[in-house]
Amino acid sequence: MMLRREFDTSILLLSVVLTCLGVVMVYSASSIMAGKKFADGFYFLKRQGIFAVAGLMIMAFAMQIDYRHYRKVAALGLLISIVLLVLVLIPGVGKHIGGAARWIRLPGLSLQPSEVVKFALVVYLAHSISKKGERIREFAYGFLPYLLIMVLLVGLLLLQPDLGGALTLSAVLLVMVSIAGARLRYLFMLAALAMPALYFLVMNVDYRRKRILAFLNPWEDPSNTGFQIIQSWIAFGSGGLAGNGLGESKQKLFYLPEAHTDFIFSVLGEELGFIGVFVVTAMFLLLIARGMKTALACPDHFGRYLAFGISLLLGMEAFVNIAVVMGMLPTKGLALPFLSYGGTSLLTTLFAVGVLLNISSQVPEVSR
Repeated sequence: MMLRREFDTSILLLSVVLTCLGVVMVYSASSIMAGKKFADGFYFLKRQGIFAVAGLMIMAFAMQIDYRHYRKVAALGLLISIVLLVLVLIPGVGKHIGGAARWIRLPGLSLQPSEVVKFALVVYLAHSISKKGERIREFAYGFLPYLLIMVLLVGLLLLQPDLGGALTLSAVLLVMVSIAGARLRYLFMLAALAMPALYFLVMNVDYRRKRILAFLNPWEDPSNTGFQIIQSWIAFGSGGLAGNGLGESKQKLFYLPEAHTDFIFSVLGEELGFIGVFVVTAMFLLLIARGMKTALACPDHFGRYLAFGISLLLGMEAFVNIAVVMGMLPTKGLALPFLSYGGTSLLTTLFAVGVLLNISSQVPEVSR
């Protein structure tokens, strides 16, 4: 059976289109706010445009590197990302925004280590799981090491604090370990132990408790805790079938908080309507489906788990963001891949897609 000689064009085209759409939507969602805050309506557009060009170049570079090489640096990559999570907590190194220390100051930009650690964890898990084979069913050798890694990463993220990132990392780790063959009773036992801790983390922190209550009934406090989701609903509702037109959102005019980051999909719904929401959602679903198909067709275990992990991470982040802005999940700060403003998120996402594309070029021809 011959192997492919070219990359999966669907993954490539979808990634490029979503990236370009993201640049357009970031400008649309941020121009008024940027003009008032920075006296430059193009402020976020210029930065996101640079990130997009750099990200596409990184993706093109990653496409040419044999994915098997990442096995050699899997553990080092995870270690470096852990060090970054520690550095972000150091005063003077970490950058505080909105009461959270999630960024490292660099000349001209900020690095968000939580975005880096997601991909580093996927690479490490793919490498480690593929080595363990059937022994992953053993508790001490196959499950406990991953549990300890999860506790370390979650602990560092909670210190920022970043509960959303901690939950995302935990979910990615547990899903990858489970599909690799870990015993389900270990996962159920972990879930039973984690529920009281999660309850404590949510209900004993004032702003998290308010988010849960606002999720259950946002109209109880529409001008405070329920404000974000109500404004998001107004955006989707006013968009109708075909939208109000690109650039014509009213909710981005200081009604919808974080319109160019966490709630950019709401602006898209208002300007492009149900048709735009449906098309973009379908693009994400097709991208994830092609990634999963690549994983299933991959000739080796490492590539299979790596493709699955990348697809899972992209799909999970997209699903959670879309569900949050539509009021199906409690509000949490999680970027929408490709579309939300943010250099670290976009660069990391496009690098991961480049790795996925390289894997796709080495799967059996019959998988097309």
